[in-house]
Amino acid sequence: MNITEDKSRYRVVLCGASAYDRKYYFNEKFDGLPESVKEEIHILCVLFTEDVGGVFTISFDLDGKVVLESRKEEGDLLYDDVGAPLMISQVYRKKRELLRGLSIYFRVTMLHEDASLLLEEEDEDDE
Repeated sequence: MNITEDKSRYRVVLCGASAYDRKYYFNEKFDGLPESVKEEIHILCVLFTEDVGGVFTISFDLDGKVVLESRKEEGDLLYDDVGAPLMISQVYRKKRELLRGLSIYFRVTMLHEDASLLLEEEDEDDE
């Protein structure tokens, strides 16, 4: 399979949390993020799994878009199937600036895109 045919299947995980083993994971490739951002995404992941259950991840697709995902293990009756997508939508709305910043960070540091061009795109989107 050609990667360009199905880019949506490939992700770079930034962080995640699991309600099953009560653990948090942070990808060390992103150690350059400010501590305040690391703390904010840590809290976001942990609170998400406490509210909904399952496993919650923040990752990037191959274009640098931030992807929020929640899933459950088979047989998990405590997972909130209704609340998970609603909460993900809420995070996209309420944490819009944080997610934009993460996307720009990823695109500059991992995809080696020009930061000034990305910031110009952001300015145009805001108009």
